Amino acid sequence: MRQATIQGVRIRWRIFSMLVAAAGVVYFQQRAISVAAERIMPELSLSQMQIGWLQWTFVLAYGLLQFPGGILGQRMGGRRALTALLLLAVAATVAAPLTPYAFHGTALFVALLLTQFVLGVAHAPFMPVCAGLMEAWLPAGRWALAQGLHTFGMQVGAALAPPILVVLIESMGWQPALIWAAFPPLILVAVWMWFGRDTPQEHPSVSVAELEELAATPVAPPNHDISFGRIKRILANRSIAVATFSYVCMNYVFYLLSSWSFLYLIQERHFALLEGGLLASLPPIGAAIGAATGGTLIDALSLRIGVKWGFRIVPLIALPLAGVFLLVSTFTDNPYVAVAALTLAYGTVEVNEAAYWAGTMRIAQADSMAATGVLNTGGNMGGWIGIPIVAYLSGDGHWTAAFVIGFFCAVVAAIGWLWVDTSQPLESVHVTA
Repeated sequence: MRQATIQGVRIRWRIFSMLVAAAGVVYFQQRAISVAAERIMPELSLSQMQIGWLQWTFVLAYGLLQFPGGILGQRMGGRRALTALLLLAVAATVAAPLTPYAFHGTALFVALLLTQFVLGVAHAPFMPVCAGLMEAWLPAGRWALAQGLHTFGMQVGAALAPPILVVLIESMGWQPALIWAAFPPLILVAVWMWFGRDTPQEHPSVSVAELEELAATPVAPPNHDISFGRIKRILANRSIAVATFSYVCMNYVFYLLSSWSFLYLIQERHFALLEGGLLASLPPIGAAIGAATGGTLIDALSLRIGVKWGFRIVPLIALPLAGVFLLVSTFTDNPYVAVAALTLAYGTVEVNEAAYWAGTMRIAQADSMAATGVLNTGGNMGGWIGIPIVAYLSGDGHWTAAFVIGFFCAVVAAIGWLWVDTSQPLESVHVTA
């Protein structure tokens, strides 16, 4: 029998806290190869361009399977989908440092590519599935905050990766370091399997009072039997299409900062390995703060001036500002000013994540997993395009050109928001702000 009351934190926030923790794990896993690259290249005789191809292979799988993964997650349900994804990600993370023990030469590089492809397959549906779980568990007026905090968790994981992995690599070598760092997430998987549920109605510990709170802001229930017609409606929606294009442009900047900051500080700014590892954690910290701030700000603006402009204002201001900080970071002569500018650039980029993700949820509602899969397919196209460009330019020492391209991408991404209307849902289901 369902409890009439429950003490302490509402169950919905306990579920959400596990999604935030999982986000940190996912981004820690994604940064492992780029942090270890400084050791991997000489030990395995790999070039910087080959490291770029490893990252690109991950992003290829990650991007291609966003939409199919969102559809699959919508059909499977969030609990089962998230469990399977996290287990597969741990397996791929362990496999990468084990490959040099079994392969050499070209076969080794192909095996590394395969591990990154599998990691991309595992991570691809993660954010769409989490979006669907947030849509089911949280009121619409908290979606932007939730997406901001979720991105905060991702960036905390990204920020922890360089210092933790550098210390482990220095003490035991890059292969044992990556292997040992892969196993702690299994604890989170076990807790999620035991405690997680697809909806509040399915959870035995959710009280009547909490269900009544959620019923006060009704949304369309998750659609587990998504039809071809619904998929066509998602793909044909102008706001989702324009937001996706804008996200392509924004994510060139995102991948430039997330995947290349560490090597930029080592190669272009000539920091020592340990100092570079510590300083490389600052941009993700800035990103984490920016993401949490953006979600809070968007929810507040939506209440004050309405959903349409409440979601537009932040990217219209923050994205061009991020481009300016990119220019400062590359043209300054002071390496510490460059670190500060990178941190501000990453922060002002990630301020916008809640606008993209919660905005798409506002439009799609019951089809949030599939629609955010479309959005993040576009986001990762920014990586497909950007990673080879940055790898090529940085490999020849042309870091400035890579950053200038990022400035123009940020400006174009901002302009796109003039054609995104988050106040018009796919279905005429009333959602209280």
